Amino acid sequence: MLRYWTAGESHGKALIALVDGFPAGVEIRTEEIDRELARRQGGYGRGGRQRIETDRVDVKTGIWQGKSIGSPVALEVVNKDYKLERLGDLERPRPGHGDLTGAIKYLGSIRGILERASARETTVRVAAGALAKQLLREFGIEVFGYTLELGGIRLEPRPGTLAEQRALRDASDIYSLAPAKDQAVKDLIDQVGKEGDTLGGVLEIRVEGLPFGLGTHAQWDRKLDGRIAQAVMAVQAIKGVEIGMGFEAARRRGSEVHDPIHYDAALKDTPALGFTRPTNNAGGLEAGMTNGQPLVVRAAKKPISTLRKALDSVNLATKETEAANYERSDVCAVPAAGVILENVVAFEVATAFCDKFGNDSLGEMKSRYDLFLKMARER
Repeated sequence: MLRYWTAGESHGKALIALVDGFPAGVEIRTEEIDRELARRQGGYGRGGRQRIETDRVDVKTGIWQGKSIGSPVALEVVNKDYKLERLGDLERPRPGHGDLTGAIKYLGSIRGILERASARETTVRVAAGALAKQLLREFGIEVFGYTLELGGIRLEPRPGTLAEQRALRDASDIYSLAPAKDQAVKDLIDQVGKEGDTLGGVLEIRVEGLPFGLGTHAQWDRKLDGRIAQAVMAVQAIKGVEIGMGFEAARRRGSEVHDPIHYDAALKDTPALGFTRPTNNAGGLEAGMTNGQPLVVRAAKKPISTLRKALDSVNLATKETEAANYERSDVCAVPAAGVILENVVAFEVATAFCDKFGNDSLGEMKSRYDLFLKMARER
């Protein structure tokens, strides 16, 4: 199976992702990975750390003459702000972080927890996802994320083609598809930053060009909606996930929720095999499997927990009430979270794709994919 692990600390020497099961024969374009890393560092409301780092990926293993060779791919991003050995511990855990819980669980320091729990770790999750995107594009599958809400301001997407929407998002400082509202959001971020507070928001991820049948109904831990939900919830500061209509489906009648099925013979040669839906309330997933419609995932990101306007905490040495420690942080990382989520979703989709069509080599995968589409049209 396709999978990955990460290693490294926020202020350690480097961050590393080890990707196992990546098919041979895929052209690896490091500039595309670097572009995703740069987007992760961007977005209005980021802090000083992003002015220190210039994230670039170094592909250490698993590549020859620019293509993957089927062996594990090691991705490294060096930290310019390496200073872990010089940093002291924190005495006052920060509410909303893993400081207190982790220090008690491991009977150790807060520093030992926060360095690994930091969202800096997502740098190489983005790198792994950007690698997976290069595999998905070989099959016409595109993954696209954007900011849907920030600080309580709804950013309704402007309709358009994927190319038009991508251009809109990339021109936006908050990675939204509602340019008329961008300035109001930026003004709010500035105001909240002056108050020493932080903001959260909602991100939406779409995956287009998916065939039928990624994932399975047969076992709970292999259902694609469950795997995506786990990957998204495992991103720091994410507190909720929904697919398609999500929680709104619980408030409506069945006739207002489920997507009617139609057929258009003119579209039989597409990955959807001619089956169409007037709505996509299911978000592209039914019974844990893709149904030929776009996959739609939304996630709620809480405000960053490190506040200049510090909340009450307890000094672990004296047990007295004191203000929580402050570590350099952002006012808002919602746009960056959209980049992270886009890439972790891409990796899960690529994993499900490899599960169905094999992952030894790109050529074999394409043959199996074409055969599946042919047999599905003829069934």
